[in-house]
Amino acid sequence: MVERYPVVAGVTLSADELEFSYVRAQGAGGQHVNKTSTAAVLRFDSQQSSLPDWAKQRLLNYADDRITREGVVQIKAQSSRSQEQNKLDAINRLVTLLQKALFVEKARRATRPTLASKVRRLDGKKAQQQRKQQRGKVRLQEG
Repeated sequence: MVERYPVVAGVTLSADELEFSYVRAQGAGGQHVNKTSTAAVLRFDSQQSSLPDWAKQRLLNYADDRITREGVVQIKAQSSRSQEQNKLDAINRLVTLLQKALFVEKARRATRPTLASKVRRLDGKKAQQQRKQQRGKVRLQEG
Protein backbone atom coordinates (compact mmCIF):
# COMPACT_ATOMS: atom_id res chain seq x y z
CA MET A 1 0.00 0.00 0.00
CA VAL A 2 1.34 3.41 -1.00
CA GLU A 3 1.46 5.97 1.80
CA ARG A 4 -0.67 9.09 1.29
CA TYR A 5 -0.26 12.47 2.98
CA PRO A 6 -3.33 14.69 3.51
CA VAL A 7 -2.88 18.26 2.25
CA VAL A 8 -6.28 20.00 2.27
CA ALA A 9 -9.85 18.75 2.16
CA GLY A 10 -10.18 16.33 -0.75
CA VAL A 11 -6.50 16.56 -1.76
CA THR A 12 -3.89 14.00 -0.78
CA LEU A 13 -0.31 13.46 -1.83
CA SER A 14 0.91 10.00 -2.83
CA ALA A 15 4.37 8.88 -1.67
CA ASP A 16 5.17 7.35 -5.09
CA GLU A 17 4.96 10.85 -6.67
CA LEU A 18 7.90 12.06 -4.59
CA GLU A 19 11.46 11.66 -5.87
CA PHE A 20 14.31 11.71 -3.37
CA SER A 21 18.03 12.08 -3.88
CA TYR A 22 20.62 12.36 -1.16
CA VAL A 23 23.60 14.70 -1.15
CA ARG A 24 26.23 15.78 1.33
CA ALA A 25 24.93 18.29 3.84
CA GLN A 26 26.53 21.70 4.32
CA GLY A 27 27.83 23.13 7.55
CA ALA A 28 29.48 21.79 10.67
CA GLY A 29 29.63 18.11 11.49
CA GLY A 30 33.28 17.17 11.52
CA GLN A 31 34.55 14.21 9.56
CA HIS A 32 31.10 12.62 9.48
CA VAL A 33 29.64 15.34 7.21
CA ASN A 34 32.34 14.82 4.59
CA LYS A 35 31.68 11.13 3.99
CA THR A 36 27.91 10.62 4.30
CA SER A 37 25.07 11.90 2.15
CA THR A 38 22.43 12.79 4.70
CA ALA A 39 20.79 15.85 3.13
CA ALA A 40 17.53 14.93 1.37
CA VAL A 41 16.51 16.69 -1.85
CA LEU A 42 12.81 16.21 -2.57
CA ARG A 43 11.55 16.70 -6.12
CA PHE A 44 7.81 16.84 -6.79
CA ASP A 45 6.46 17.37 -10.32
CA SER A 46 3.03 18.85 -9.69
CA GLN A 47 1.96 18.73 -13.35
CA GLN A 48 2.53 14.95 -13.56
CA SER A 49 0.94 14.31 -10.15
CA SER A 50 -2.54 13.19 -9.15
CA LEU A 51 -3.45 16.66 -7.86
CA PRO A 52 -6.72 18.10 -9.23
CA ASP A 53 -6.38 20.60 -12.10
CA TRP A 54 -7.40 23.56 -9.94
CA ALA A 55 -4.66 22.66 -7.43
CA LYS A 56 -2.03 22.38 -10.18
CA GLN A 57 -3.01 25.82 -11.48
CA ARG A 58 -2.92 27.43 -8.03
CA LEU A 59 0.51 25.90 -7.39
CA LEU A 60 1.83 27.29 -10.69
CA ASN A 61 0.56 30.77 -9.78
CA TYR A 62 1.91 30.64 -6.21
CA ALA A 63 4.97 32.85 -5.68
CA ASP A 64 7.72 30.73 -4.11
CA ASP A 65 11.36 30.27 -5.12
CA ARG A 66 11.13 26.51 -4.63
CA ILE A 67 8.60 26.16 -7.47
CA THR A 68 9.88 26.27 -11.08
CA ARG A 69 7.90 27.60 -14.05
CA GLU A 70 7.15 24.01 -15.05
CA GLY A 71 5.56 23.33 -11.65
CA VAL A 72 8.39 21.25 -10.17
CA VAL A 73 8.86 21.76 -6.43
CA GLN A 74 12.37 21.21 -5.04
CA ILE A 75 13.03 21.15 -1.30
CA LYS A 76 16.38 20.48 0.37
CA ALA A 77 16.31 19.32 3.99
CA GLN A 78 19.60 19.07 5.85
CA SER A 79 18.91 20.10 9.44
CA SER A 80 19.33 16.60 10.88
CA ARG A 81 22.26 14.17 10.75
CA SER A 82 19.81 11.38 9.92
CA GLN A 83 18.81 10.73 6.32
CA GLU A 84 15.37 9.48 7.40
CA GLN A 85 14.73 12.58 9.56
CA ASN A 86 15.69 14.86 6.67
CA LYS A 87 13.35 12.91 4.37
CA LEU A 88 10.42 13.36 6.80
CA ASP A 89 11.30 17.05 7.23
CA ALA A 90 11.24 17.56 3.45
CA ILE A 91 7.83 15.85 3.17
CA ASN A 92 6.42 18.00 5.99
CA ARG A 93 7.74 21.16 4.34
CA LEU A 94 6.21 20.13 1.00
CA VAL A 95 2.82 19.50 2.63
CA THR A 96 3.02 22.90 4.37
CA LEU A 97 3.89 24.59 1.08
CA LEU A 98 0.97 22.90 -0.67
CA GLN A 99 -1.41 23.87 2.13
CA LYS A 100 -0.40 27.53 1.79
CA ALA A 101 -0.61 27.45 -2.01
CA LEU A 102 -4.00 25.72 -2.09
CA PHE A 103 -5.62 27.82 0.65
CA VAL A 104 -8.67 29.60 -0.76
CA GLU A 105 -9.57 32.67 1.24
CA LYS A 106 -13.24 33.08 2.01
CA ALA A 107 -14.86 35.77 -0.14
CA ARG A 108 -15.85 38.86 1.81
CA ARG A 109 -19.47 39.89 1.63
CA ALA A 110 -20.13 43.59 1.98
CA THR A 111 -22.44 44.40 4.89
CA ARG A 112 -24.05 47.58 6.14
CA PRO A 113 -23.64 48.87 9.69
CA THR A 114 -26.63 48.40 12.00
CA LEU A 115 -28.54 51.35 13.42
CA ALA A 116 -27.22 50.57 16.91
CA SER A 117 -23.61 50.63 15.72
CA LYS A 118 -24.20 53.98 13.97
CA VAL A 119 -25.67 55.42 17.19
CA ARG A 120 -22.72 54.10 19.25
CA ARG A 121 -20.25 55.67 16.82
CA LEU A 122 -22.01 59.05 16.90
CA ASP A 123 -22.27 58.94 20.73
CA GLY A 124 -18.53 58.33 20.91
CA LYS A 125 -17.87 61.25 18.59
CA LYS A 126 -20.08 63.54 20.73
CA ALA A 127 -18.32 62.47 23.92
CA GLN A 128 -14.92 63.17 22.31
CA GLN A 129 -16.17 66.58 21.13
CA GLN A 130 -17.29 67.56 24.64
CA ARG A 131 -14.00 66.33 26.11
CA LYS A 132 -12.02 68.53 23.73
CA GLN A 133 -14.27 71.57 24.26
CA GLN A 134 -13.69 71.34 28.03
CA ARG A 135 -9.93 71.64 27.45
CA GLY A 136 -10.25 75.28 26.33
CA LYS A 137 -9.02 78.35 28.25
CA VAL A 138 -10.61 79.03 31.59
CA ARG A 139 -12.49 82.33 31.47
CA LEU A 140 -13.31 84.16 34.64
CA GLN A 141 -16.71 85.77 34.66
CA GLU A 142 -16.92 89.33 35.88
CA GLY A 143 -19.83 89.87 38.03
